[in-house]
Amino acid sequence: MVEVLDELGLTRLATSIPGLSAVGAAAILAETGDPTRFSSARALVKHAGLCPRDNASGAYQGKTGISGRGRPQLRLAAWRAVHAALRNNSVLAARYAHLTGRADNKLTKTQARVAVAGSLLRQLHAVLTTGNAWDPAIAGGLTPSTKEAASAAYNPRVLLDRTGRARMCVGITSRE
Repeated sequence: MVEVLDELGLTRLATSIPGLSAVGAAAILAETGDPTRFSSARALVKHAGLCPRDNASGAYQGKTGISGRGRPQLRLAAWRAVHAALRNNSVLAARYAHLTGRADNKLTKTQARVAVAGSLLRQLHAVLTTGNAWDPAIAGGLTPSTKEAASAAYNPRVLLDRTGRARMCVGITSRE
């Protein structure tokens, strides 16, 4: 599987995501096929069956789970890739810590891993369709507004988020 990834020239891009090995990326791509056929990263997550499904009827509000539709082997490949990514990818680890530690709507460890698996698939889709290597500032949802802020993206400091509010970059490590 890794040889096919090498032939397509996608190994360097896919493994630019910390924690995602060439074998893990190959397993995900073996189930998805060409990632450019999906109109959005959200469509890829839906294809995996990792999108939320609401269980409600009238006044009844049940638990929300994943849809479970789509490819079970793709869900499994993403699930396996998350375990290594949580140890090696500071952005995904910070997202996991936020989801399991927030005061409102705290997720269980399994629910948070499912959410992080969806994030990993979205990031892989973005990297492969744009042809740009993984960037922790972009993956963390931050947009540097100045040259100083751009250099700070690799040293945990304050950056501006998409709405223009200052945020602390938690979990982003330096490239040095």
